[in-house]
Amino acid sequence: MPIRLSPASSMAVALALLASATPVLAQSGAAGLPYDARRGVFSFSSGLEGSLPAVVQVTTLGQSRGPSSNAADPKPYASGSGVIVDAAEGLVITNNHVVEGGRKFTVDLTDGRLFDAVLVGADKATDIAVLRITPDGRPLNLKQVQTVDSDTLRTGDLAFAVGYPLGLDQTLTMGVISGLNRSGLGDAVEDYIQTDAAVNSGNSGGPLLDSRGRLIGINTSILSGGLGGGNDGIAFAVPTRIMLYVADQLKKNGEVKRGATGAIFGSLNAERARDLHLGIVRGAVVADVAPGSPAERAGLRHNDVITRIQGRPVANAGSVNATIGIAAPGSDLSVSYLRGGREATTSLAVETPADQPVIVGAQSVLAYGATLRDQDGGAQVTAVSAGSPAARAELTAGDVITAIAGAPVADSRAAAIALQGASGSVEATVLRNGEALNLTLSL
Repeated sequence: MPIRLSPASSMAVALALLASATPVLAQSGAAGLPYDARRGVFSFSSGLEGSLPAVVQVTTLGQSRGPSSNAADPKPYASGSGVIVDAAEGLVITNNHVVEGGRKFTVDLTDGRLFDAVLVGADKATDIAVLRITPDGRPLNLKQVQTVDSDTLRTGDLAFAVGYPLGLDQTLTMGVISGLNRSGLGDAVEDYIQTDAAVNSGNSGGPLLDSRGRLIGINTSILSGGLGGGNDGIAFAVPTRIMLYVADQLKKNGEVKRGATGAIFGSLNAERARDLHLGIVRGAVVADVAPGSPAERAGLRHNDVITRIQGRPVANAGSVNATIGIAAPGSDLSVSYLRGGREATTSLAVETPADQPVIVGAQSVLAYGATLRDQDGGAQVTAVSAGSPAARAELTAGDVITAIAGAPVADSRAAAIALQGASGSVEATVLRNGEALNLTLSL
């Protein structure tokens, strides 16, 4: 389900601006205004109507948890939205969290037809999943949405969210693009579009459209300050730049095959910038570089500050991880960085990850997908890679590992040695907010 939003003022402001245009311009179309002369109203319907039949409701069915449930009869337990991107093949894109754990899936079309669907693949790191509608002998006759490159978006563009929120039928809301390249919301491949178009529970997996009805992103999460978890005007969508790569990988392989660089990145903040004597607070700091890795061969070092990657500005570590996360193994990325106040550039190779669950670097340890640094009384988790064994075990940044398999560990290297000697699953004792927890790490 999403995390939360609210846009009431956006619609009013947009309509007020349109209404202030002179009648001559509106009637002549010289300003390109969406004016329906026949009805005498401003409307975006002509651009959007062709895309709305491609927006579907997705229902996920699984084993009922009731005391008298029949295990062979899956029951609905999750619902969200989706969008048809390939009518010929019946491919629907939605969110991973909408379909996660499901045994069966159904797709409800706007014309009232209901189809079963099968899961082609899902990617937890980007929260993207692909379903294929099964025709069951009936002609599909589907509509698909047109997709546009999300890199062409600008803050202030109009945006429309479509989906099935809060048990309602298909619903359209309008807002603007509030920001681009948002990240830092969790341990994932993040480069979100932020919008104030109203998004609520049930909108997950539905499309974010531009004013011409073209797909620019998949609505994924919202932020809410209220106890009820409602719309507060801040929603996030996975941009088509990431969505298209992930969907193509899922279609071809059933999973996303990601490369690695051997570098561990942290986000630059005001405190870190002062320590490094920098006059900027946006960027990604190289926390460590694994020996013999592509990052080491590229010349990157501890405390280098990445400012651009593939020509895109870097806001924080999420910007770098998002670019690496959709780079195929074997590709090279152009990187600009600061070292000692001077800018330099390098080419960073992305390689197929080595099958090493534990890598000991000069400054930190990468174990089971978690970055560990020395902390009094243990090894502190400073970052967790999305989809990794550490993420599946629910390790989070800030946790301090104090014991592995019941044996105390004094620092990150002691933790590395204990994990290198483990086989199968191993229990880690962690301190989180003063409370001791036992988590199971499995490769």
